[in-house]
Amino acid sequence: MVFLDDGSLVLSLGDGFDYREEAQRLSSHLGALVRLWPDGSVPDDNPFVGQSGALAEIFSWGHRNVQGLVYDGDRQQLLSHEHGPKGGDELNRIVAGANYGWPVVTQGIDYTGARITPFTQFDGMTPPLLDWTPSIAPSGLALYQGELFSGWQGDLLVGALAGRQLQRVRLTDDGARIEQVLLTELAERIRDVRVGPDGAIYLLTDDARGRLLRLSPSYDDDGATAW
Repeated sequence: MVFLDDGSLVLSLGDGFDYREEAQRLSSHLGALVRLWPDGSVPDDNPFVGQSGALAEIFSWGHRNVQGLVYDGDRQQLLSHEHGPKGGDELNRIVAGANYGWPVVTQGIDYTGARITPFTQFDGMTPPLLDWTPSIAPSGLALYQGELFSGWQGDLLVGALAGRQLQRVRLTDDGARIEQVLLTELAERIRDVRVGPDGAIYLLTDDARGRLLRLSPSYDDDGATAW
């Protein structure tokens, strides 16, 4: 869930696994992002307000299982990442009314190895900024806006369950790219990532000895950033 500048709330709803075709139906909440006012009412400027057969609260559709949402107020953009099937995890820039393709479009395959669709792109469906194949199972998404890691301003921090790592992702004019892969030495699933008011990065691990970790920079004798 995330609040936008106007105070409206956007939240994500999964595709229901066995009901993935519902993600392509505007009459279903499955596989959609919805936008509401905090009292539960629907904003008048939602993209499908007044459209016959469409749920007025739907903000975007064609999602599989969104795991992280952040709003970048400086760039005025909403960003999400989601689990693909076997491959095809995605980072998306969310535009009101856009269709993100699932299950018509994916870079992944079914867990059985079967092909879900022949399409990796399709007219009228919005491609991801970045996809992860093989899957990293993204979990936790944060926008870095702090002073401690001064070179990371505006970058995204992506936790990974299957990947057992933290990725730093930079948005570009034509998409996004992975700048760093961090913390692989922990060999622990990263469940969530947040940026604290002190500019430090806080991570929750998903492990038998699950931990809350705080990351801050240190510097070697030459002044280079170290951990």
